[in-house]
Amino acid sequence: MCCGLTRSTSKPLIPQILSVETATLAGSVALSRGDERIAALAGDSGVSHSNTLLSDIDRVLSEAQVDLADVDLFAVATGPGSFTGLRIGIATVKGLAVTLDRQTAGVPTLHAVALAGGPSPRSVALLPAGRGEVFAQLFSVTKEGLVTELDKATHISPSNLLEKYSSLESVLWCGEGAIANKALLQNSASQEGRLAPAVTNLAIYVAKLAFMKFREQQLVHPDALQAIYVRPSDAELKV
Repeated sequence: MCCGLTRSTSKPLIPQILSVETATLAGSVALSRGDERIAALAGDSGVSHSNTLLSDIDRVLSEAQVDLADVDLFAVATGPGSFTGLRIGIATVKGLAVTLDRQTAGVPTLHAVALAGGPSPRSVALLPAGRGEVFAQLFSVTKEGLVTELDKATHISPSNLLEKYSSLESVLWCGEGAIANKALLQNSASQEGRLAPAVTNLAIYVAKLAFMKFREQQLVHPDALQAIYVRPSDAELKV
C-alpha cells in the first residue's frame, strides 16, 4: 500500500484523477478533481477499446484543458467484465502511470456499478457475462458513498440469481445486467425490488471510489494492478 500522493505544498492535495472503465462494451473515461467531475466521455460499444481508448483520454483531457502530466492519480475498473477490455484498460493505465511516475487505484467494476445505483441497504450489482449470464454481487451503499460487500462476486444465470437472492426484500438491481434482465426481475413474484436508472459513464464512479482509496491511503504501484475475472475465459474453458 502507498501512503498517497505528495507535492511541495503545505495544503492537503486534492488529486486530479483520470479514470478508465473498459470492463463494459462501451466503456468510459472521466477526469475528476477529488470526487468532483471535470469532464467525461462515454465510449462506443461497436468499436474496440484498443482503437478508441487513447483518443478518448485525449478528448477528455482536451475538453478539460488539462495536460496528461497534470494528472495526479490514475484509476481503472479491474473487473469483472470483458476479458479483452479489462486487459486493454489496465495495460493502458499501467503504461501511463509508470511513464509519469504516478500511483494508481484499482476499483472492482461491481463496486462502481453499486455506487452508481445510489444508496440502498441491499444493492445487487449486475454486469452481462456473455451467453445470457451475469456477474453479480450484493452490496450496501450509504448516502456518503461507502460501498460494502455483503457477499462475493459470482458468475451466475439470471434464474439462479433470483433464487440466490429470493429471501431479500427491497433489493435495488443495478447495472447493465439488470437492464438486460429487466423483464425477468420485474415479473418475478419472489422479488420485491426496484431497478436503478441506466448509467452511461461508469468511469465517474470509478473515480469517486479511487478518491476514497486516496483518502484511506490505499493507492498502489501500477505493477500491483490485477484484473478480477471471476470466471475462466472461453479459451481456458475449452482447454
